[in-house]
Amino acid sequence: MAPGRAWWQTRTAALLLILLASAPLLYPPIPPLVDLPGHMGRYRVELDLAHSPDLQRHYTFAWALIGNLGVDLLVIPFSKLLGLELAVKLIVACIPPLTVAGFLAVTREVHGRVPATTLFALPLAYNHAFHFGFVNFALSMALCFLAFAVWLRLGRQGGWKLRAALFAPIGLALFVVHAFGWGSFCLLAFSSELARHWQGRAQWRAALAAAAGSCLVLALPLIPLLVWREQGTGFTFERWFDLKFKLMWLGTIFRDYWRVVDLAFAMTLFLVLVQARSRPGMKFAPSLLAASAFLGAAYLLLPWAVMDSAHADMRLAPYLVATAILAISFKNPGGPEERRWAAAGAIFAGAFLLARTLGFGVAAQDQQRQFAALNRIPMGARVLTLSGHSCEDGWALRRTGHFASMVIVRRNGFSNDQWIAPGLNLLGLHETSIRPLDRDSSQLVAPVECADDDFWSVERSLAAMPHDWFDYLWLIDAKPKDPRLLSRFDKVWQSGDSALYRLR
Repeated sequence: MAPGRAWWQTRTAALLLILLASAPLLYPPIPPLVDLPGHMGRYRVELDLAHSPDLQRHYTFAWALIGNLGVDLLVIPFSKLLGLELAVKLIVACIPPLTVAGFLAVTREVHGRVPATTLFALPLAYNHAFHFGFVNFALSMALCFLAFAVWLRLGRQGGWKLRAALFAPIGLALFVVHAFGWGSFCLLAFSSELARHWQGRAQWRAALAAAAGSCLVLALPLIPLLVWREQGTGFTFERWFDLKFKLMWLGTIFRDYWRVVDLAFAMTLFLVLVQARSRPGMKFAPSLLAASAFLGAAYLLLPWAVMDSAHADMRLAPYLVATAILAISFKNPGGPEERRWAAAGAIFAGAFLLARTLGFGVAAQDQQRQFAALNRIPMGARVLTLSGHSCEDGWALRRTGHFASMVIVRRNGFSNDQWIAPGLNLLGLHETSIRPLDRDSSQLVAPVECADDDFWSVERSLAAMPHDWFDYLWLIDAKPKDPRLLSRFDKVWQSGDSALYRLR
């Protein structure tokens, strides 16, 4: 350790924090993220469609330049070396460490050091959107913060021409990984440039013009964006200005398994921000405070769904909080106050890492219990999966919603949970007569008393099931109240309220 340098500012500490960020994902064979099995089903189709007659019976896949291809592209080389499932685990396990590295790089570039309060922001690498399995989005946000650190560094060094040359392709690459990562980076870059050019309200127009001019180099993805949406469903938006949900998303930034634990972690972060605002020995960096404000404005303006992507506004919540915490620094760097904050931050980050590791471990065990049914399904089978949910929206994430796609991953079969929408991804279906039991969200069922047109009951789904088309029925934590509805099936596997049936 260099003289006068605190432990949390050393390269050894930074490397350790980055590596530890992957710890919760080491044990689960498949990361227990809600949507991930569904994405893995799509990866299997893109990898094996050309030489799998079973997949060719049902699916199509056509490559195009869209803003949602991050992990879809990475699995191609890695799966050749490791196989699909291990490749996905490796890629997903790298997303939190990359996010932590991005947070550390940004705060070091802005403050010239890593303030102790940065430790409180690092657990936000495991946020609600990541737990939901929005892996392309999460990867793009990790790369967004890493790119933002480079943007700030080149700006500080006056490397304007080099920055312009580098960030035209970097902006396009961020867009290809996920459009939200590119959009978020544009907000971060513009806010930092605005803070740099701001000389007072009298010159606000000049500051806006200068900031916009500096960011023109990031406009290249507008071309593929317009082409993409022209070929898809256009620029669709749903549920604007739902303030009740926006407040809820802020409280659920860590939502995963245990309500009390996750809420306690979230409340701690907001207390950190309140304390930083009220304590005379602490301050906020204007550039990152502006960045957090711009992300907050986007959060308020975004609807719930954008271009067929649900939970659009929810995804930004953890990153605007993270940016606000990264803005905090100390007027007396390395003093007793900051050392106390460092100790508290280390305890907070360690406790969070332990809780997330335990939660993922429990989820992984339940996951493997359900996946045992796959051993009873023959290759190429057509499976209708019905995953049960309660009427109450409990806290623990419902991780069974896309288990159906493991039929594609491991058996090259058909599952009824894929996202089929023009422009949403590159997967398509051959025409069938089984709609709407051919796509998401037909796999999600609810009790009769709260079923509706979006989420059918088990009974309604079984009544609509074309018995001459499907080969198997997989019930996951779901069963009909009337057992006579299963009279045409032979049970081949059961575990608790989950069972696999073969059609006679």
